[in-house]
Amino acid sequence: MLEARDIIKGLLRTEKGTGIQPDNKYLFHVGMTANKMEIKKAVETIYKVKVHDVNTLVVPGKNKKVRYIQGKTPDWKKAIVTLKKDSKIDVT
Repeated sequence: MLEARDIIKGLLRTEKGTGIQPDNKYLFHVGMTANKMEIKKAVETIYKVKVHDVNTLVVPGKNKKVRYIQGKTPDWKKAIVTLKKDSKIDVT
């Protein structure tokens, strides 16, 4: 069983992420093998909040080229976590 810190790799601070915070939604970088139930339990454990909903998506890696070598950055998984009305995460 994975621990909460293995599932949640970090809180994403992006322009889109800060734009959805008034709706009580937060973006997280999560492990590729994590499912919605594991993400929900991990966020509740780490941040001591109540989670209402979890949406996940896989962000595909980008093709990169360094001189003559073609490569690709790895795929990663993002979770949009909606909290209940009385919960809030302090991002400062």
